[in-house]
Amino acid sequence: MAFPVFFDTCSIYGAGLSDLLLTLAERDVYRPLWSADVLAELRRVLLEAGITRDAVDHRISAMNDAFPDAVVSDYESLLPQMTCDANDRHVLAAAVRGGAEVVVTFNLKHFPSASLSMWNLSVVPPDDFLLDQLDLYPDSVIDAVTQVPASYEKPPVTTSEFLGLLECSGVQRFAQTVRSLV
Repeated sequence: MAFPVFFDTCSIYGAGLSDLLLTLAERDVYRPLWSADVLAELRRVLLEAGITRDAVDHRISAMNDAFPDAVVSDYESLLPQMTCDANDRHVLAAAVRGGAEVVVTFNLKHFPSASLSMWNLSVVPPDDFLLDQLDLYPDSVIDAVTQVPASYEKPPVTTSEFLGLLECSGVQRFAQTVRSLV
């Protein structure tokens, strides 16, 4: 079974980055995990960004349909043991309960190493995570980077445009590395 990865809301917020991460999970590169709290936060921030309720509901429903075992529950009893940033204790507790090996987040400062050491868990930014996947599964990753934009119809997106979108989403090193390979 693929190794379990917990996604903080910020790492699955951007549509292009989320599409790439979930496409890789569909290829069994890793097993995605999130919680109801993460999905509620995702719903809230997408609605605040002006995304329609129907589009938000469709996106979250599609995530849950594609990965029915991704939702981690029953982690609330772990919350008092979490010493990371108070606003992200639910993330760390759910990652621990779900048996994640890594948490993917842009909010590294919210997860100091002292708060992770007892849980045998690492926290990485999406850029590093994707570069690791590229090293481990180069064919799958390159194929996904070309497949995702090919699925976009309104408007159509080229692979080069998709890589530009990923750069704007905070995974610059990954996008630049892939750009040199395709």
